[in-house]
Amino acid sequence: MESGDKMELRDIEIFLTLAEELHFGRSAERLHISPARVSQAIKKQERAIGAQLFERTSRQVRLTPVGEVLLQRLKPAYEGTKEALAEVINVARQSAGTLTLGVMGAQMHDMAPVLTRFRARHPSAELRFREVFFSDPFGALRAGEVDAVTTWLPVREPDLTVGVVLREEPLNLMVAADHPLARQESVSMEALGDHIVPRLKGPVPTYWESAVLPTRTPAGRPVRRGPDVTTFNEILALVAAGDAVCPVPDEGRRYNAQTDVVHLPLYDAPPVRWALIWRTDRTTPLVRAFAQAATD
Repeated sequence: MESGDKMELRDIEIFLTLAEELHFGRSAERLHISPARVSQAIKKQERAIGAQLFERTSRQVRLTPVGEVLLQRLKPAYEGTKEALAEVINVARQSAGTLTLGVMGAQMHDMAPVLTRFRARHPSAELRFREVFFSDPFGALRAGEVDAVTTWLPVREPDLTVGVVLREEPLNLMVAADHPLARQESVSMEALGDHIVPRLKGPVPTYWESAVLPTRTPAGRPVRRGPDVTTFNEILALVAAGDAVCPVPDEGRRYNAQTDVVHLPLYDAPPVRWALIWRTDRTTPLVRAFAQAATD
């Protein structure tokens, strides 16, 4: 073919439609164009190939041997192109929209590499954030106010999917700066049996709360619970006043440093593992995409 006679995708569609209908009028009607446009496209193709593709009489239109060969070659390729385009369009539509993440505390900062990768892969998607409090870790998720939540493990809720583990960090004991324990370099989980620990107020599963705020020491001594709290700032106020001590993930030290509070490593505590979770019945393409970005 000469450079000026390239067969465009629309021309291929016109050829394939005419090859099926064998009628210029019906082909034009199917394609929502004029019969003259169909005729022009076929003549252009015949001129480029150098042979007739259709035999035309006043009574019928039929493919020539050259047209038959072209039909056999073009149809599978055209169908494959249509399927590829449809798949790409579908992926693009799924990648658009809004993904709302529920985050506890400073989780958004710790997820920066994941956020960067997700945004690079899905530039049409809009990321939004909503703070989720540990006093109600799953409420916003179940209410449909967020699409996924970052939370510590374990999570054993039958309606929720636990995805990729985002990171893990040590557990520290937060005490007042003038507390007797503040002079130590580190402490044991057993020390919790000698002090008061805040109680989380809200719909919090006991097994989930105990991963950070245990009800008993490793030796089995009960851990006394003090005033109810719903936010981290309330915990800070209690601890700073000397009314309680509180185990907290290391992000508390990194993002909420105060001169009147000391963070002591709990040397025998297991690390806190943070994971992405979402409602199993709302596993959207964007949720899967974000989980994949975190996995990668």
